[in-house]
Amino acid sequence: VQLQASGGGLVQAGASLRLSCAASGRTFGTYALGWFRRAPGKEREFVAAINWSGRRAVYAGSVKGRFAISIEKVKNTVYLQMNSLKPEDTAVYYCGADRQGSMRIYVADYDYWGQGTQVTVSS
Repeated sequence: VQLQASGGGLVQAGASLRLSCAASGRTFGTYALGWFRRAPGKEREFVAAINWSGRRAVYAGSVKGRFAISIEKVKNTVYLQMNSLKPEDTAVYYCGADRQGSMRIYVADYDYWGQGTQVTVSS
């Protein structure tokens, strides 16, 4: 399984970005895909997750209402639409794949990881 994250960049507070995570290497019908982030000096933390059908999603409280996770199954790609960005959203964002499809929130529950994409939000 390979996960390729992209779409990060440098933006001002209040702006929007859309991250993409392209998955390949197998069929993903039973998987969940999630986004995590690691800010400087902090541990990797959960942001959002979605099951492969796209019918269910969960969010961290800090991003709920501002971020939206979605899936385009034809392209095997998961997106994270980030709106109203804040300086505290600055982090490296990683996508992960959970074979159990349970949309869990812990790093250890994910089996595969992409390489990360940097998001920097200036004030």
